[in-house]
Amino acid sequence: MKAAIRCRALHKTYPAKPPVEAVRGLDLEVREGECFGLLGPNGAGKTTTVEILEGLVEPSSGEVEVLGRSWKNDERALRERIGLTLQETRFADKLRVDETLTLFASFYPTGRPVEELLAAVSLAEKRSSWVVNLSGGQRQRLAVACALVGDPELVFLDEPTTGLDPQSRRQLWEILRELRARGRTIVLTTHYMDEAEKLCDRVAIVDQGRIIAQGSPAELIRSLGGDHVVEFALEGGAAVPEHYLALPSVRTARAEGDAILLTVSEPHVAIPALLATVTREGGTLSRLTTRHASLEDVFVALTGRHLRDD
Repeated sequence: MKAAIRCRALHKTYPAKPPVEAVRGLDLEVREGECFGLLGPNGAGKTTTVEILEGLVEPSSGEVEVLGRSWKNDERALRERIGLTLQETRFADKLRVDETLTLFASFYPTGRPVEELLAAVSLAEKRSSWVVNLSGGQRQRLAVACALVGDPELVFLDEPTTGLDPQSRRQLWEILRELRARGRTIVLTTHYMDEAEKLCDRVAIVDQGRIIAQGSPAELIRSLGGDHVVEFALEGGAAVPEHYLALPSVRTARAEGDAILLTVSEPHVAIPALLATVTREGGTLSRLTTRHASLEDVFVALTGRHLRDD
């Protein structure tokens, strides 16, 4: 499969005392037709990376190739072939919804019909509404429509569902699935792990300006060594994670607040052994839950912190 994006040894350093290294030798390849997720906590360097790929920020060093071209030599041609939404999009409040899309469509030589896009993002009934009167979710869907109006081959979406209610989030998910079905390439940054698991073919986890893990969501979750997480807490004191590593089917153990999280391959084996150990040592469980392992568990296992931690 051809690559829509390639970057090698990518660095970005901002002048300061001391200098701030936002991106530190990042290597990345995004294949044509896939939805690729870029994940990481605030300050990890993912937004800087995306802005470099979008041609908005110039790297300090390294090579960047987008759709087989470079920003240095082919900026105008690339602008006609990509679409993007930023973390925050500001529109002219005194334009109507259809006028806003028509304005953005004028920036491209060809594209998708305005009425078709309004229907695709569920804004057909709002075509004559002033932008200032749209809700937050409607504005975000309008931003996505503006990114798609040129019928781009490659779309960058930087945290497109942050702050949206669950219904608006799922409406945007359907838009992205439709875009994926059209064979377009999507680069998505998000803080929502369920979003990445449902939408992305592959993801890269970025921390401190470097990619620390990469693969499909299922591959990364399997890398934990178990498909399930058993979470428990003891009454009257904190448990020591390492104490439970010897239990059958337990692969990893970590503390989180007053709880212990065990990654296990067979919960029906691990849980009876855990209960027997707690009873034998005279302890009492205050809570016990089990769930499937997630990308959030992968991130915490790799970095020791949650995805939304600053």
